[in-house]
Amino acid sequence: MAGFLDRAKEQAQRGLAQGKGKMEEVQAQRAGNDLLRRLGAAYYAEQNGTGSAQEVQRALAAVQEHVAQNGDAFLKS
Repeated sequence: MAGFLDRAKEQAQRGLAQGKGKMEEVQAQRAGNDLLRRLGAAYYAEQNGTGSAQEVQRALAAVQEHVAQNGDAFLKS
């Protein structure tokens, strides 16, 4: 009986770890999408004369940092 409970506990822990990993992946994708939205808004503002090139560069740097930390999967979805 103890062997069964040990296996069940291991399986539950693996499930929790997988769920946590998936949750972190989804959060990274959402953050990446938000950064892309900000980059687009900064570029649009610059093109309309209400923004600056510095704002676009800051937004682009934030996207590049996110890609370096989390990969570019959010760009493909």
